[in-house]
Amino acid sequence: MKLKIIGIGILLVINIAANAAYCNELPELGDVSQTVLTPLQEQAIAEQILRQVATSDDVIQDPEITDYLQALGTRLVANSPNKQQKFTFFVVQDNTINAFAMPGGVIGVHTGLILAANRESELASVLGHEIGHVTQHHLARMLASQKYDIFKNIAGITLALLVARANPQLASGALTTASAVGVQSQLDYTREHESEADRIGLQILDSGGFDVRGMPAFFTTLQRGTRFAEGSAPSFLRTHPLTSERIADVTNRVEQMPYRQVTDSLEFQYVRAKLQAGNGSVQSAIDVFEQNIREHVYTNEAVEHYGLAIAYLRKNALHQAEQQVTWLKKNAPSHAMIVNLTAHLLVAENNPQLAAKEYASALKLFPDSRALIYGYAEHFVAIKQPENAISLVKEKLGLYPDDAKLYDLLAKSYTLQNKVLLSHQALGEAYYRKYDLMRAIEQMELASKANDGDFYQKSIVEARLQELRRMLGDDKKAKNAT
Repeated sequence: MKLKIIGIGILLVINIAANAAYCNELPELGDVSQTVLTPLQEQAIAEQILRQVATSDDVIQDPEITDYLQALGTRLVANSPNKQQKFTFFVVQDNTINAFAMPGGVIGVHTGLILAANRESELASVLGHEIGHVTQHHLARMLASQKYDIFKNIAGITLALLVARANPQLASGALTTASAVGVQSQLDYTREHESEADRIGLQILDSGGFDVRGMPAFFTTLQRGTRFAEGSAPSFLRTHPLTSERIADVTNRVEQMPYRQVTDSLEFQYVRAKLQAGNGSVQSAIDVFEQNIREHVYTNEAVEHYGLAIAYLRKNALHQAEQQVTWLKKNAPSHAMIVNLTAHLLVAENNPQLAAKEYASALKLFPDSRALIYGYAEHFVAIKQPENAISLVKEKLGLYPDDAKLYDLLAKSYTLQNKVLLSHQALGEAYYRKYDLMRAIEQMELASKANDGDFYQKSIVEARLQELRRMLGDDKKAKNAT
């Protein structure tokens, strides 16, 4: 069942809550008198959310965008009060200005927020604020203190809350229909929560080397939110109320802190340009980039040419895209996002030999670029060279052992070679990394029944299958223990 994070209906939430077995039978919340969720419960919530994130059409799967946000978030987490807490950041394709944090360290950011941030420190201030909510267990405490009627387990409440955090207006109506207004009423953080998250966010921002003035600057952006969300304030304000006291408190704190001039990273600038190039009408995007270049309205000319190249590629205007890439290769410093764009253009131009050379040389310069790794492996699969794809993926799994996409590519490559056992085994590992134990077990069972594996391969599959079944049993035991 493929779910969407934005626009999911309450009936779907109820259906999933009623089918706990499909959701790996997550543990119930248990005693509502407890003040916080247990680490096991928070982990269960996080895994349930990430399962939806892995398959949602509304979540951007572009590795350049997701890796940038994860790297930025990781840098901030390293300066947070709880450095041991695992965090996962993802990007939702939505033009509204919003970000939301969930128990277990899962933080979603809308594309509209990234585009609304004028500087990287503004974006970092929002992430720092959300990290503060997680480290202080604000939402976990609200969850644990609720009495549940319809929502009998974490699976149901997780999906309902995820909708509400991502789209409060939609979720409010859905929850009202289900006579569960009590849940929605607890989603909005209190003034105390917001003040504490602001304070921690500022400390994280400062320790992380960003400009703390990014936080009050973003408040100003939020107050101008009607420019971005027609007829209403930004979604962020509905779950993170912005009061005059809050603005004054943050402003006063910032004035006591040393001034720091911080330059935006190239990654921030390129990611924003990439999002702009993919947003709305392609011709409108082209017009904006061309006008900026013509009128010299930019902080970095290369970023405008990069965005224009992406927009042209989106329009399939390959000759114009090639002109922009040529300019970038001549005038801009070498960057993984530029060489990845170059390789994509060569693939679009149906020039496999040059594309292969571009990927090979690019990976020597940027060996840990997931976008280049994916692109090169997909290129090998497309031109029916599975042995090269397998060799590349196996090499890069050392860098990214938990990357589901790499295992998906491995499965496709083995399928091209008609290796049934290895294909199902790889697909099982992909599902495991998407937090879907049931489907992982199904694939490992198919692998164990395949007739083409040798003794060594069958032994590995059998051992892994037993391990996965044990994990599923542990989940059931955890539920029974709460």
